[in-house]
Amino acid sequence: MFEGLDPAKLPQHVAIIMDGNGRWAKARHLPRIMGHREGMKSVRAVVEVARKLGIKVLTLYAFSKENWQRPPEEVSFLMRLLREYLEKEVEELHQKGIRVKAIGEIELLPDEIYRLLLGAMERTRANKGMILNLALSYGGRAEIVNAAKEIARLAKEGRFDPEELDEMSFATFLYTRDLPDPDLLIRTSGELRLSNFLLYQCAYTELYFTPTLWPDFREEEFLEALRDYQRRERRFGKTSEQLRG
Repeated sequence: MFEGLDPAKLPQHVAIIMDGNGRWAKARHLPRIMGHREGMKSVRAVVEVARKLGIKVLTLYAFSKENWQRPPEEVSFLMRLLREYLEKEVEELHQKGIRVKAIGEIELLPDEIYRLLLGAMERTRANKGMILNLALSYGGRAEIVNAAKEIARLAKEGRFDPEELDEMSFATFLYTRDLPDPDLLIRTSGELRLSNFLLYQCAYTELYFTPTLWPDFREEEFLEALRDYQRRERRFGKTSEQLRG
């Protein structure tokens, strides 16, 4: 199943923009919500492959801050789907040693879902396996602004010296403060943009775009993205000659 992959060159952190559920449904003359439900099968498949490979962090862009602007009936369905996932999947995730985390303005989630999410995080807190990081009510610009506000507040209180601020210290004010930056970001459905996702963290992330719609993105598509990643040379501003020593 994992043919062509070098275990020593796997990314530590993979982030995925799960796009194309609505178009998948439309192409089949189905309601958009059916695309979201089918997309949950892709979530399960990708989580399982990532866990088996030993990837340390898998971040899924599950619901953006901008998604609150979608039709109320679609938002309501997405919240029901999230509730269903948290109710049905967390125990299995826990048994497999997966730790559930969340980034974003999760306090904006409906109360019941917010409580379920906190419960899932607490239930799996001690797990040492892969981190499943759910981006919920998340926006990259809002994250950066919130970090800046917190820094300004601490500076005003005399608890932080702005002269000590650098890229590394700024990152400690982000939602991902305890996670490595993504090595690989995958976006499905053929769209070629980040859509306000992990803007600060993806400065040197390898980007992989595929025309495959998210509900059709399963094990083999994920493995091909990882193979493509392993064919790249990550230089971080250096030359190829420098990397070769």
